[in-house]
Amino acid sequence: MQIHQRQVGDVMIIDVVGKMTLGEGDELLRDKVNSLIQQGHRKLVLNLAEVPYIDSAGLGEIVRTYTTVSRQGGALKLLSLTKRIQDLLSITKLLTVFETYESEAEAVKSFGPAGV
Repeated sequence: MQIHQRQVGDVMIIDVVGKMTLGEGDELLRDKVNSLIQQGHRKLVLNLAEVPYIDSAGLGEIVRTYTTVSRQGGALKLLSLTKRIQDLLSITKLLTVFETYESEAEAVKSFGPAGV
């Protein structure tokens, strides 16, 4: 799994590429998000468009990431869920927890005006 980050306004987009499974990305995501929070980023969008598969460890890491960001006064939103991931979040009732978006522009806009 690979993680790339890019900034759009005051929102940090985290592009995840590859499977999110135990030992194959769950710790990578945790480290990346902790690093971003320490740098003062509180508006995060997790782009899952290139993630073909998430196991329970990967799902747990997304939930842990959400909790970590929320505790720091920030927000984590999910972008471009595949059908498989959307079904997984639906089955686990996590779709009610996360804000999900189809387009990056909508996700970024959902945080409100920059600097607020």
